[in-house]
Amino acid sequence: MRVSGFDVISKIVLLFLVGMGVLAMFGKLTLPGKKHLDAHKCTSCGRFKIGKGPCPCESKRG
Repeated sequence: MRVSGFDVISKIVLLFLVGMGVLAMFGKLTLPGKKHLDAHKCTSCGRFKIGKGPCPCESKRG
């Protein structure tokens, strides 16, 4: 029983496409707490604010 080159290449391409589909599904997942983390970002620079004080970018301006 011989295996042609086309069979091997088609299996490789099929496995690649299935792998890309699985990675795409994992990329669509949303992590728990993401909305909470996005709420604690500075609106001007985008860095995470730690604590209740102003962002360091705001204190440099004024």
